[in-house]
Amino acid sequence: MKRLSAVIAALLLVGGLGCTNMTKTQQGALSGAAIGAGAGAAISAIAGGNAGIGAGLGGALGGIAGGLIGHSQETRGY
Repeated sequence: MKRLSAVIAALLLVGGLGCTNMTKTQQGALSGAAIGAGAGAAISAIAGGNAGIGAGLGGALGGIAGGLIGHSQETRGY
């Protein structure tokens, strides 16, 4: 679990550095995937499941949700 947390933290750091030239849709998808992966790993670890599977599912769902929210903001002009 500590190794997975370190990987997620590194991805957040690297992902955050490249966000300046991204669209709102791309930023939303990246941050949603990162938050979803962290939450999925934590929830599945607490529930006694496989943290890797939880991170994968959480990241996929978070990326989709974040992309949709970012796209909505982009089309509204925020």
